[in-house]
Amino acid sequence: MSHLRTRLALIAPSLLGATLAASFSFADSPLPTVAPVPREAATPALRVEWHTDYVAARNAADYAEKMLLVYFHEGETSETRTDFDREVLDRPEIQRRLAKDFIVVRQSLDATAKLDPERAVDSVLLEHGAFRELRGAPGLAIIDLKNLGADYYHHVVSAFPFDEGLTYDAFKMSVILDLPAGTLTQRTLTYAVRIHPENPRSADGRTHEALMKMATWHSQHMANIQLQGHHQWESRFHKLQAKLPGGQLPVEVAAESWPGETLVEAAIECVDSWRHSSGHWRAVRGNHPLFGYDMKRGKNGIWYATGIFAKRR
Repeated sequence: MSHLRTRLALIAPSLLGATLAASFSFADSPLPTVAPVPREAATPALRVEWHTDYVAARNAADYAEKMLLVYFHEGETSETRTDFDREVLDRPEIQRRLAKDFIVVRQSLDATAKLDPERAVDSVLLEHGAFRELRGAPGLAIIDLKNLGADYYHHVVSAFPFDEGLTYDAFKMSVILDLPAGTLTQRTLTYAVRIHPENPRSADGRTHEALMKMATWHSQHMANIQLQGHHQWESRFHKLQAKLPGGQLPVEVAAESWPGETLVEAAIECVDSWRHSSGHWRAVRGNHPLFGYDMKRGKNGIWYATGIFAKRR
């Protein structure tokens, strides 16, 4: 897709705009509820042990306070699964990371689970709205059962479908497993930055709560008005500056996707559009100590992305 048709915007600390009047929110679909089991029945895994029962895996992750990785596949002998297992999941470094921080479960595309204890009939897991970004396809989903009290706790925070044109090698899998805590959209845009072949550094630092919330607010605002830009930047600039340590200054970049792109496609496209603008890329490739990324989709089917960084004076 040509970058020349992707609109983007950049604003530096010296370029100020209007005023800010809004609240922040995270609005991803919640994790499907499941029938509880006694805590003593769910024990943390000490090695990579693939569960085959979603409810048991979910309760094990909840008990261990770990992330739950759900691997949806087409079947035991499918070529996609065989290749992904051999070339990615079986690598020692991936095994070590999975064993340390995740509970893992494999599920077929038509797997069912008792998502609602009040219903007698099991539900097809992949049809639940929490997994909508997989669009019924094979792929990986990660559910946050680690960060108790966060807005995204018990929510799907990663969804990577095995679509045509979207492949995941060991490097990309390592990036997925190492994403910072955050919502589905925050983590997906961070993923797109970190996998770019030119290794931009803006997402190498630490996430900052104020920057993440502002990136969320601004992305949602652009999506609501269906217009990319640096709206109300003057008041947002001063609000952020007051919350940054050591006199650091906020810098913002923005972009929009093509209409109708999926979440992962749109995230990659927005980063690519920044790459083709020297001013934007200077900010995105910079090694900033603090950052915030997010993106939201408008009713027009366009995703609006924001990156905000703490720039040293």
